[in-house]
Amino acid sequence: MYRERRAALRGAVLWAAVSEGAATRVLPDGCLDLLWSSRSGLLVAGPDRAAYLSVAAPGERWLGLRLPPGAGPAVFGVPADELRDRRVPLDALWGRAAAEVAERLGDRPTGAALEAVAAARLAAVGGADPLGARVAALLAAGATVTAAAAEVGLGPRVLHRRSQALFGYGPKTLARILRMRRALAMARTGVGLAEVAARSGYADQAHLTRDVRELAGVPPTTLLRS
Repeated sequence: MYRERRAALRGAVLWAAVSEGAATRVLPDGCLDLLWSSRSGLLVAGPDRAAYLSVAAPGERWLGLRLPPGAGPAVFGVPADELRDRRVPLDALWGRAAAEVAERLGDRPTGAALEAVAAARLAAVGGADPLGARVAALLAAGATVTAAAAEVGLGPRVLHRRSQALFGYGPKTLARILRMRRALAMARTGVGLAEVAARSGYADQAHLTRDVRELAGVPPTTLLRS
């Protein structure tokens, strides 16, 4: 069982799930998540470069706050690339403060309580770096990396360095991930894969299939059946 909804925190998503014991394929999205597990407590999910296969015990309850691309470093206090392809206990980042948060949340935390934790951290540091939201929005809309760099007034090297810290990888990787997600969303509306490829900026359907397989571990037809 999985459900999600928009959070009050701009651009964030609250989600909840109860594991059935089967592996779940989590596609990369350029985001960091604050997680609570009924077995493991508070965790941080870093940005993935490829699909992550999550395996949980049957009946394990999960609650998560998916932060918008670029916001995670301000909440967790570390550059995103230090968390890339990792799942780490929150106390590894926050120390004693994580134990205090866990005590406040208790054994039945709500989405609103989890969101309040992130909002307080953002307020304490003056908010997320606005560059993250700007770059992610440009790339999500299909802008090239060159065009995005020009729009935000940064050279390619500086944008790459800033993107590593904000998203966990460079802008080309983020653009590729966001393009895949845009293409899959379009395909789920019933648009054929050949047209999806053309409208999403792939050379052809074979290019789309190859790119999705590399990022997701399976071809788009498999994802669309799930």
